Amino acid sequence: MNASLPPSPAAEPAGLSAAGRAPLGTLLRPGWRARFWRAAALLPAALFLLTVLSPPLNHDVAAVLNFTERWIAGERLYSQLIDVNPPLIFVLNLIPGYLAEFTPLDGVNALLFCLVALAGLCWWLSLRLRDGMAEGPVETAALAALVPLVLVLPGYDFGQREVLMATVAIPYAVLAARRMLELPTSRGMTFGVTLLAALGFALKPHFLGVPLLVEAAVLLRPLALGGFARGAWRRAAAGLKDPVPWTMAAIWLLYLASIPLFFPDFFGHVVPLVWDYYVDLGGLSAFSTLLTDQMGPATLLLAMVSSLCLMLRFGPLVLALWAAMAGAFLSAWVQHKGWTYHVAPVFMLGGLTAGVMAARWLDGALPAGRARAAAPAIAAAMSAALFLVMVRGGEAPLREINFEDAKGGRLTAWLREHAWNERLLVLTPDIWPIYPALNYAHSQSTLRFMNLWLLQGVNRVCPENGERYRQPWEMSRAEFFVYRTVAEDFAAAPPSAVLVTRHVGIPWCGKEFDFIEYFSRHPLFAEAFRNYRQQGEIEGYKLYIRED
Repeated sequence: MNASLPPSPAAEPAGLSAAGRAPLGTLLRPGWRARFWRAAALLPAALFLLTVLSPPLNHDVAAVLNFTERWIAGERLYSQLIDVNPPLIFVLNLIPGYLAEFTPLDGVNALLFCLVALAGLCWWLSLRLRDGMAEGPVETAALAALVPLVLVLPGYDFGQREVLMATVAIPYAVLAARRMLELPTSRGMTFGVTLLAALGFALKPHFLGVPLLVEAAVLLRPLALGGFARGAWRRAAAGLKDPVPWTMAAIWLLYLASIPLFFPDFFGHVVPLVWDYYVDLGGLSAFSTLLTDQMGPATLLLAMVSSLCLMLRFGPLVLALWAAMAGAFLSAWVQHKGWTYHVAPVFMLGGLTAGVMAARWLDGALPAGRARAAAPAIAAAMSAALFLVMVRGGEAPLREINFEDAKGGRLTAWLREHAWNERLLVLTPDIWPIYPALNYAHSQSTLRFMNLWLLQGVNRVCPENGERYRQPWEMSRAEFFVYRTVAEDFAAAPPSAVLVTRHVGIPWCGKEFDFIEYFSRHPLFAEAFRNYRQQGEIEGYKLYIRED
C-alpha cells in the first residue's frame, strides 16, 4: 500500500522565510542607523528644552526679573528695591529687561530667550574647545548627547544662579583640560570663556570653590603624573603664569570694587540685614543638610564618581569636570538649605562626568570597529538613562504639565482676571507662587522687598510684652523700617489692589500674626486701607480692590 503523503507546506513569499528574516535594527542602512541613534540621543535634551520653555518660570528667577523691571522703571536698587542678592544678577537681568522694553517680547519670554542663548553659546564653546583633544568614538558620541542635555537638565530650576554657574563651568572645564594637555587655544576663545566663567562664579561667593578646585587640579596634575620630580615641579611652576586664573581674579576684584561705587546701600544697608536675619532663616546644620532629599543623592553621586576617579585615570577632562562637581557640592553644602537648585550643578556636572568616564572605559574595552559602530546607540542609552534618573516626582516635567491646575496656575489665572497690568501691595513671606504669577499677569509689586522675609526674621520669637505685636518703640530698627515704609509707601501711592496671605510663617503667640492688622496700627496705612474691599480669596490669598 502506498501511504498518503503529508500535504506540502504553503510556499512563503520571497524574503519572508525564517532564514531571510532580518532583525529590525538591520532594516536600516548603517548610515541611517547611526543618524537614527544620534537623533534618539538628542531627544531627551529636546524634551527638557520644551520643559524649560513651558510655564511656570522658576519663582526666584521670576522675582529677580520683576525687581529688574522695576529698576528699569526708575526705582533705585537697594534703597527702594531691597534684596539679599548681590547686584550682578540684577545687572545681567538688564539684558532681557531692556529686550522686553524695545521688542514685542514680554519680560518672561525675553529672559527665556537669553537663557537658552547662553546655553547654546556654552554648548558651542564646549564643542569648539574639544578640537584637537583625543577622543574615542564613544566619548565623542556621548559628549554630543550629554552636553546639551545637562544644560537644560535642571528643568524648573532653569535660570537659577546655581544653574547659570554650572552652565558656564562646562566650557571652563573643557578649557582647563586643554590647559592640562598644553594644547594651544586662541586668545579670543580663552578670554571669552574666562570672562563667562568669572561672571558665573561671581554670582554668589559660595561658587568660588569651583574655580579654586579646578585651578588646583590644573596646577597639581604635573606633580601627580611626574611623582614630584624636578621636571614636574617646573611644569607646575609654569602653570602659575597661566593668565586664566589671574584674569578671573582681576574681574572679581573689579566687580567687588564697583559695588560700593555704584550700589553703596548694598554693603551699608542690605548686608547687615542679611547677616542678622536672613542667613539662619530656615537653615539646617551641616550634617542635617546632607540627609535632605536632594543633598543625600548628590552626596552619593559625588562619592561614587570620586572613588572611580581616585582608582582609575580617565584623563584631564574628567579631572576638570570632577573638580567642578566637587566645588559645586561644597557650594550647595555651605548654604545649609539643600534645596533643588542648590544641588542642580552637582547633578549637571556629575551626570556629565559619569557619562564621560563610562564612555572612556568603553572606548578602551571595545575593539575599535565595534566601538565606532556602537557609539551612537551607547550615547542614546546614556542620554535616556540620565533623563530617567532626573525625572522624579513633583519636578520637571510633571510640574509644568500640571501647572494650570496647581496652586500657581490658579493664582496666575485669578490675577490675570482681576489685576492685569496693575500695581499691587503684596503682603506675604512667599516667593512661590506670587512669582511668577505677577510676571504672567504683567503686574508689579509695590513692596520694597520681594516678600516679607524680614518680618519673619524679626518675629522668630514672641514679643516680650506678652502682646501679639511689638509697639513701634519696642521694634528693632529693621522691623520699624518695614513697618514704616510699607505704611508710608502705601499711603503716598495707593496701588490698585492688595494681596494678602493667611499663611504668614510666623510663630503663634496667643493668636495668628495678621499682616493687615499689624500694619493697620499705623495711621497712614489704616486711613488708606479704608478704600479697599475684599474681592475674593483663592489658595489662602485674599485680594482687596481699591474702590475709588
